[in-house]
Amino acid sequence: MIKNKLIQNIQKTLSKGDVAITQPAGCPDISLYLFNPDVLEGPLSHDEAQAVVAEPAYWSFCWASGQALARYILNNPELVVGKRVLDFGAGSAIVAIAAVKAGAKSAIACDIDPDALDAAYANAALNDVTIEVSDDLDKSLGDVDVIVAADVLYDPENMPFLTRFKQASSLIILADSRVKNLGDDDYALQDVITCRTWPDLHEFEEFNQVRIYHAKGERV
Repeated sequence: MIKNKLIQNIQKTLSKGDVAITQPAGCPDISLYLFNPDVLEGPLSHDEAQAVVAEPAYWSFCWASGQALARYILNNPELVVGKRVLDFGAGSAIVAIAAVKAGAKSAIACDIDPDALDAAYANAALNDVTIEVSDDLDKSLGDVDVIVAADVLYDPENMPFLTRFKQASSLIILADSRVKNLGDDDYALQDVITCRTWPDLHEFEEFNQVRIYHAKGERV
C-alpha cells in the first residue's frame, strides 16, 4: 500500500513515525499524507521538533511557504492556466498539485529526495490529479513556462537558483519565509501571507510570515 511505503520512509527519521491524511490549515482544499503527531504523547516537544528539523523528512510536513504558495496559486489561477509548471524542491508536492487543480497543462514535482517523490505520487493520487516527478533539475528545466518554489533559499548556496530560474522560464513565483533580502531586484514582492507549518513545529513567529514574489523570466 502507498501509505505503508510512506510510513517506512518516515521511520528512517523517527522510529515511531506514522502518516495520516490531513488538510493543512493554510490550504485546506488539498489533502496530504503528512506526519501524524498522534503517535507521540501530545504535540511535538521542543527536543522532538529539533530532531525532526535536524534530520527532516521534509515531505512529511507541509511548511508554511508551501501552503501559502499553493493557496496563492489556487486564488490566482490565471498565473498557471494552460502552462507547464515546475515545482522546485517540491517536498509534499502541494504546490504542484495546486497548479494542476488551478488549470496548469502539466506540473513536475522536482526534488532530490526519493522519499519526497514517493510522497508526491501519493499526494497527487489522493487529490485525483496527475503530476510528473523528477530528481533531475537539468532535465526538468528543459520545457517549462512557470517555476514555483517555496522556502528553497534556506541554504545560501541555493541563491544562484534565482538567476537560473529566470533563464529557464517566463515566470517565477517564489514563496519564502526565511530570507528577507533576496538580493535580486527582479523578484518583486506581491503579498505577505501568515501561515504555520502543518503539523505545527512551533517555529519562531517570523517564519510564519510568507512573502510571495514574482519575477519575469527570459523564455518567451
